[in-house]
Amino acid sequence: MMPLKNKSKLGLFVLGFSLLFIGFIAGKKANEISPAMISGAESLIGMEFSPAEKDSMIQNLTNQRNGFERMRDQKLENATAPALYFNPLPHGFIPDQVQKPHGWGLSKDLQLPADDTDIAFLPVSDLAVLIQNKKISSERLTKIYLERIKNYSDTLQCLITLLENEAIASAKAMDAEIAQGKYRGPLHGIPYGIKDLLAVKDTKSTWGAMPYKDQVIDETATVVEKLQDAGAVLVGKFTLGALAMGDVWYGGVTKNPWNLKQGSSGSSAGSASAVSAGLVPFAIGTETLGSIVSPSTRNGVTGLRPTFGRVSRHGAMALSWSMDKLGPISRSALDNGIVLSIINGLDTKDKSTIAAALNYDASKSIKELKIGYFPGLFEGEGLENDRKVLEDLKNLGLTLHPLELTTSMPIASLRFILVAEAAAAFDDLTRSNSDELLVAQHKNAWPNIFRSARFIPAVEYIQANRHRSILIEEIHSLFQEFDVIISPSFGGNQLLITNLTGHPALCLPNGFTENGSPTSITFLANLFEEEKLIMLGRAYQDHTDWQKKRPPLFDK
Repeated sequence: MMPLKNKSKLGLFVLGFSLLFIGFIAGKKANEISPAMISGAESLIGMEFSPAEKDSMIQNLTNQRNGFERMRDQKLENATAPALYFNPLPHGFIPDQVQKPHGWGLSKDLQLPADDTDIAFLPVSDLAVLIQNKKISSERLTKIYLERIKNYSDTLQCLITLLENEAIASAKAMDAEIAQGKYRGPLHGIPYGIKDLLAVKDTKSTWGAMPYKDQVIDETATVVEKLQDAGAVLVGKFTLGALAMGDVWYGGVTKNPWNLKQGSSGSSAGSASAVSAGLVPFAIGTETLGSIVSPSTRNGVTGLRPTFGRVSRHGAMALSWSMDKLGPISRSALDNGIVLSIINGLDTKDKSTIAAALNYDASKSIKELKIGYFPGLFEGEGLENDRKVLEDLKNLGLTLHPLELTTSMPIASLRFILVAEAAAAFDDLTRSNSDELLVAQHKNAWPNIFRSARFIPAVEYIQANRHRSILIEEIHSLFQEFDVIISPSFGGNQLLITNLTGHPALCLPNGFTENGSPTSITFLANLFEEEKLIMLGRAYQDHTDWQKKRPPLFDK
């Protein structure tokens, strides 16, 4: 017979094993998809299925989930784009392919200001003439901006990486070329900065977010390579709101030079702040839904959001593959045109790029332009500066034609296209719980947005893009009768509509509020007709001087 003590041990072992087995079975069943689970999911997608239909789904849903898990075993880099590429072109629309020589209409000769601060606030169009005519060297100009960056970037919290040694070496090389009679064009020897979601080999690309603050990407973004080839001198990488939203990054909050108690808005926060404060004459920003327009407004600078597909995004952090756009932020419409002429163009490394000419000619008259405006968006309080723009344009001898911004599409409902793509771009961040490292954790911050987006059905994402196709046709039909359309920068659904359709926008300063904050106006154009924005923007800025205003704290 087995001793009583051993019997007790055996009984405990059997009981423990049984409980473990029951727990395993219960856990397995708890993880199994059931009709009750499907019922709970129904309310999230606004649909209802019969009991028989739910029962029939179980095996398919289980197979799909197993497939998801297998896919997740394969790590995807942020740079890996979906196989489906967004194309903003309406049916039958083909951009102009014939590139003509640029006619910028630059001054023949200019006098160099005596004061370094005055030099720092000059537009690219003037600096280009001074460098070409050897009134100032690229090295001296670069050192002026480097000194200002070192003096003011901490106050503005706008800088991530200073490239001092590289910039001085590049400037010296550009000066040597000019001494040899080689001139690359209007960006030869001009210092600039970039938003720190653009990769530069052997430098950090932090994307403004703690999980990536030490990330080094072993390549250089196409736009940076094009600017280097044009002779521009990269001096630094500027802040962005973490993962391209807002002005909060892992190191703080980027400041508005006009009001240091206020953030600079974003997500091209550092680019706009630095240009505004005279730390660089231009910088590269990006926009998915307002990230050039909003900080350009807040900081009182001029931002150009190009047509989707105009500028390569190779080497840039992806947030929304169908909405991300790269563009310049500078002191003037003309400066933005000069920069765009360099960074635009087809790129074999970015399948979303579209070949199109950019034919700006300063000799053309703005009176050739047919200009529209949305009268309903100019009504109400706080829009006095916007209404004044209409009067200023009329004083230039221009006729403005009213039109209504209408569409049959549920515009606000299409916003989740961006959210779904962003959640996919940062899928690993969510699943690894690394999203907890981001500074912003409120309900409207990326971590919660990414988590919520997991419940967007793939069918609804595709349906939204089908609605978007109709939207593209409707907006093209509305815009094609006009060369430029004037709109308040944040009027109605204009910003969301034109970002969904990929239309270009030029955001220009147009005054100040009573408390001294800059305001802006936006000029819109047809796809790939940015030269018309530059034409009208230049004429408006020649007639006014809002773009010449300097933040008092940095005008020294």
